[in-house]
Amino acid sequence: MTSPATTHITDTGRMPRQIPYIIANEGCERFSFYGMRNILTPFLISTLLLFVAESERTGEAKHVFHTFMMGVYFFPLLGGWLADRYYGKYNTIFWFSLIYCAGHACLAIFEDSVKGFYFGLFLIAFGSGGIKPLVASFVGDQFDKTNKSKAKVVFDAFYWIINFGSFFASLLMPLFLRDYGPSVAFGIPGILMFIATMILWSGKKKYVHVPPSQSDPHSFLRVVKTAVLAQRPGAGRPGLIVAILGMIGAVYSLARTPDWGFVIAACLALVLLIAFVGTGASMQLDRARGVHPDIAVDGVRAVLRILIVFALVTPFWSLFDQKASTWIVQANTMSTDVNLLGWSFSVLPAQMQALNPLLVMILIPFNNLVLFPLLAKMGFEPTALRRMTAGIAFSALAWIVVGNLQVQLDAGDPVSIAWQILPYALLTLGEVLVSATGLEFAYSQAPAAMKGVIMALWYLAVTVGNLWVLIVNSGVKNEAVIAQIESSGVGVMAFQMYFFAGFALLAALVFGLYARRYKMVDNYRG
Repeated sequence: MTSPATTHITDTGRMPRQIPYIIANEGCERFSFYGMRNILTPFLISTLLLFVAESERTGEAKHVFHTFMMGVYFFPLLGGWLADRYYGKYNTIFWFSLIYCAGHACLAIFEDSVKGFYFGLFLIAFGSGGIKPLVASFVGDQFDKTNKSKAKVVFDAFYWIINFGSFFASLLMPLFLRDYGPSVAFGIPGILMFIATMILWSGKKKYVHVPPSQSDPHSFLRVVKTAVLAQRPGAGRPGLIVAILGMIGAVYSLARTPDWGFVIAACLALVLLIAFVGTGASMQLDRARGVHPDIAVDGVRAVLRILIVFALVTPFWSLFDQKASTWIVQANTMSTDVNLLGWSFSVLPAQMQALNPLLVMILIPFNNLVLFPLLAKMGFEPTALRRMTAGIAFSALAWIVVGNLQVQLDAGDPVSIAWQILPYALLTLGEVLVSATGLEFAYSQAPAAMKGVIMALWYLAVTVGNLWVLIVNSGVKNEAVIAQIESSGVGVMAFQMYFFAGFALLAALVFGLYARRYKMVDNYRG
């Protein structure tokens, strides 16, 4: 038997030299994505959707935006599966990046064509979504147990560079849209995406390439299938009943496509399938032992536990992504002349988006160098799940603030756009605590053969968050619902803001309770 002394691996390895290629690629790609995304709502309202009645144009723009975002975070399922099973992470990232570039080209070319522009959005959702679960896990692949302590630094740097690109894109692209038109404003992000692809390609020979997994008779889906269908003498099959209920719910959701729209119906069907089949499998998982090895069954149990964490994060994403839609709509009704510390200037509503990445770049080093060490000295260890719990709660506070601002606007009181700085600060603190932490959490908790898929499911939580937004927006189009809201003395928009704040506070409470029971594991490469 090998002694403990010989199996111990010292965590003193060097920083991988190939990391700068991935970080630079991510910075350019994020500039391209956020540069396009943050001018999308203003462009839709002011230019592309002029054929829609003015009273409905804002709602339609929000619907298009969140549908697009759902696609961006839905296609990671495809990218993760292709990378894990067939092509590996690098090849999948490279080829999806080329599709991504084509999507940007369509936006620049088809500025006056609804069909052409929407096709470009589809290609960007497909390409961006396809690479989204892979770049972060590709970063993780460059580390092993000898240098895993440096992975947290790199994941933070990775998130920092995302926001570096986002900051300049958010600041500059609204100006390019105003002064040079949509073809230039959408063309520049396309050029940055092409540069990102070339940077990735130039480091090809330096990366650690973890090969895709071979077809596995004990894969996640096969273990789940065995568990759900397995019979045990003298025992019922409650897990199968739960799974069947989920399938019935999914079919019902698809049947409501004419009323709800394809995107809402299809995404809700997927959510019901994942939730009910996963729950049914967990109820009967031990029945898969014997048919599958214990390591495979335990791996499935670990994934199902992770999915509960992901599900509880979805309310956060429903709040976070609305800063590029609902908050811009609110900013359009505010005074854009700002006097700050004696410095007077004017701000475009879409430029307020630049606050988010700027604050991220400040908060990440502040948290790591000041806040977290201080909390540790006080005897409170800021674990990953504790940070995520706090982050969801901070996002709720941000929406209480914007709700209060909306009440003032609805009353006819003039409100300066500078007041949005406070909710941006609260929401960004929540983002740093949830999103940056969640990237590392998802990678470290995922079994080796499922890292791409697990990262895809992490991003699927964003799709579900945007799904909640579409469902709520559809609900308040009902005249009876609108009448009920207005009878409360609060405007529809303010009511929605308070509703989402309460939604997130409830999620933070449940998340915190579940986090106390969750046992962390270490699934870094050996």
